[in-house]
Amino acid sequence: MTRELPTALLMFISSRYAEARVYAAVTAHGFDDVTIAQSRLMMGIDEGGTRLTVLAERARVAKQTATALVDKLERAGYVERVPDPTDGRARLVRLTPRSMAAFPFARAEEERIEADWTAHLGERRMRQLREALTMLRSLTDVAPPSF
Repeated sequence: MTRELPTALLMFISSRYAEARVYAAVTAHGFDDVTIAQSRLMMGIDEGGTRLTVLAERARVAKQTATALVDKLERAGYVERVPDPTDGRARLVRLTPRSMAAFPFARAEEERIEADWTAHLGERRMRQLREALTMLRSLTDVAPPSF
């Protein structure tokens, strides 16, 4: 007898599928010097920048891991560390123009994924899925981004 998969695992499978498609689209457009782990970390950076501890929490990695990923991203020109205007001792990790240049390719693939899923599920089910996931976000997003 095959067991029914937990909802969280089903969401994880779909999320990883979408992540892989977006990653492939971005790398196909020349941004191929970023790893998937680095891209996950970059997804958590707010428009004005984000503290490293928050990035680590959002990416669900240790602070040391986040530091190593940011170091590599900084050397590749995708992020920069800048002073936090709210705390002179703290630094923010901020996206650079180079990383922002990849966004149109990522967004276009996200739109294709949405269209594919809508075609597969139908408009009503897709709308319900989005509503349900949006409701769950208030329960599950431990460090919501400001976007």
